[in-house]
Amino acid sequence: MASNLLKLHIQTSTTTLTYSHSLPFSRSKIQSQFLPSFSKHPLHISLQSFLPRKPLNIPKQQLLPIHCSVSNTTSPSPPTSKVHAILQAKTSLSAALQKPLNNPKLTGKIKKLQHPRFRVGIPLIDDSPESLSQLAFDIFADLQIKRRGFPVKILLIWPNSSSMVSGVNAFEALPSGLIQHIDLTSAMSVDNRVLNSADVAVFLAPNSSQLAVMKLVSDSLYPTPLVLFNPKWTFEEEDSFGDLSGFIGSFDVLYAFLGLEVRGLLSKRKGVVFKYVRDGVVSGQKWEVFVEEEGEGNQLKVVSRFKSRPSISEVENVLYNLMAVTSPITKSAKFLKDLVSKVTGRKSVN
Repeated sequence: MASNLLKLHIQTSTTTLTYSHSLPFSRSKIQSQFLPSFSKHPLHISLQSFLPRKPLNIPKQQLLPIHCSVSNTTSPSPPTSKVHAILQAKTSLSAALQKPLNNPKLTGKIKKLQHPRFRVGIPLIDDSPESLSQLAFDIFADLQIKRRGFPVKILLIWPNSSSMVSGVNAFEALPSGLIQHIDLTSAMSVDNRVLNSADVAVFLAPNSSQLAVMKLVSDSLYPTPLVLFNPKWTFEEEDSFGDLSGFIGSFDVLYAFLGLEVRGLLSKRKGVVFKYVRDGVVSGQKWEVFVEEEGEGNQLKVVSRFKSRPSISEVENVLYNLMAVTSPITKSAKFLKDLVSKVTGRKSVN
């Protein structure tokens, strides 16, 4: 499963789950309760960032979700390649940014304008400056948005000087002035004319230790639309950010996915936790869990939808329930129970 972009491996055991992946859940180790099991055969759930080597067969008619209400609209499909993921991310960004960039400012009004803030993540194979700069180039070099008929000027805010040097080299062939680069560690000393000239500003892979300066820069950029791209912290960490938790929570997720691998006693399946806002209306798109169906040509089907970002434990529960329902051990246990009830004459209790 992967192009040369994405291939991260996860270690699992019967007592803990270790997660190692990029956005939407950054590289971390998370201790987990041991999952319940039948007899002595626990299920193993690995979470990893990946893109498939070959397209997965995703039918138009998805399975009904197990835990959440279902919309009649067709769900967007998870990416089948690096190119597909980049196209989806660019589509979501273009749709979301087009409106705020072309809305006239409210002149003579006391009401403060809302500050557009969006979040996008595509997993990377490593944390090298080259991988980040190449992905940033693929996304932002030809983003199809205009402001009042003219190409937008994008300010790329790199996490450190080495990343910025790599980024400058990656974008050097583009026309001068459309892409500007600054280093977040020295952003507060940058000439205000550089900040004020940007139509869109993008925070690229910031660390949690840079949150305070990131907020200061964001305030300086108001009301320029902001994009948070591949932050290097987990969703679960954000609750511990104190006063800055609200700031990070103000970035609406446009695009994110996390690869899954679910292992039962006799089976192994892949899946995706996925969100893709195609039309710029963030509130209308749910987070979805797709899982490969056994014996159906690797078809990915929706098994659950969430109105808000699911926690790791919620994803684990969905996958465990799914594997338990389809497990041969579960089926055998139910068969034996029914057989005993027929022999003894007692009614089976579900």
